[in-house]
Amino acid sequence: MLLSGMAISLTTQAKNPLKGKKILVFSKTAGFRHSAIPYGIKAMLALGEKYGFSVDTTENATKFTDENLKQYKVVVFMNTTGDVLDPSQQVAFERYIQAGGGYVGIHAASDTEYSWPWYGKLMGGYFDGHPGKNVSNVQMGKFTVVDASHLSTKTLPSTFERKDEFYNFKDFNKEVKVLISVDEQSYKEGKMGDFHPMSWYHEYDGGRAFYTNWGHTHETFSDEIPMNHIWGGLLWAGSGKALNYKKAKSK
Repeated sequence: MLLSGMAISLTTQAKNPLKGKKILVFSKTAGFRHSAIPYGIKAMLALGEKYGFSVDTTENATKFTDENLKQYKVVVFMNTTGDVLDPSQQVAFERYIQAGGGYVGIHAASDTEYSWPWYGKLMGGYFDGHPGKNVSNVQMGKFTVVDASHLSTKTLPSTFERKDEFYNFKDFNKEVKVLISVDEQSYKEGKMGDFHPMSWYHEYDGGRAFYTNWGHTHETFSDEIPMNHIWGGLLWAGSGKALNYKKAKSK
């Protein structure tokens, strides 16, 4: 795990709103299960140890209640797939975001809850396939930082290459703010054209949401570029005001 020297410039430029707080990493799957999940969990635990916050991990959807979620500054969907929350649990998560909670979606978080439109808007779009019919689904691609001012991109090169699985997206929420795009000319079987978002963020329904497509490969969670990016996303998602459940309206 290459965390010891990471994000130094981030921590000197930004306060750490997670220090002394808790995040929840949720990794339930009801579809394809990524073998990278344990690596992602280990990376979140290492970030917590390094930067002074607690990390709870679960695949138990019954943890999605008002009483439990109000403990957390951020909820991370770590390569979740399929329908992972029942209707009452969905309401609890909506209320958490409406109260000002933070959400971080990693990779297959976009392959989750297709029949829950609120989640699709929060996430920013749904998985619509990836390369793999005629080529490997994991390829090298060229990335461009679209917005270098965000906490998750400040330390990244303006352009760079790395290997991962690049999703195409449908029902894309055009209100999100795109952070990173991938050049479809740099790999095979991309289907989104000249502008193919890979990471984005936005404020939504009272809370904050950040998503990165990276996270299919085990190496994502030990490489400096993606881990700096994810750490910046966690910082931003956790930078909202204290939770106020008086603002929650879902029932």
